Parts: sequence; structure tokens; C-alpha cells
Amino acid sequence: MSIQELADLLHETSERHDPFEKSAEPHDWWDWYAAYMDARQSGESSEEASASAGRYMAEVKNVHST
Repeated sequence: MSIQELADLLHETSERHDPFEKSAEPHDWWDWYAAYMDARQSGESSEEASASAGRYMAEVKNVHST
């Protein structure tokens, strides 16, 4: 992955994290980012990756969104 591709993915991740950030309990943003970026790099769509990151936060980190 090039630096520009990584920068673009980080920007997308920050935008997709915003709704979770606003509706979830306090959490470490990097956990959600890592789960989202892993899902995107595995071929999931942005919607699927958001859901995967949310599941990861709930199941592994015990952080739930409302």
C-alpha cells in the first residue's frame, strides 16, 4: 500500500468512525480504526467494515454503541 493509499484509508476511517464515536461509550479510537482498516484491507465495503469494527468493539472490547 502506498503512502497516499494509506492516507486515503485513514481519512475514510476517520469519517466512518464519527457515527460510532458519537453513539458509543468512551473508547480508544485506535481499536475501532484497526478493526475497520483490517476489514477494508480484507475486501469488505465501507459499510461492512463499519459493522465489523462495531462487532469487534462489542465482542472484544465490550464497548457498545446505542
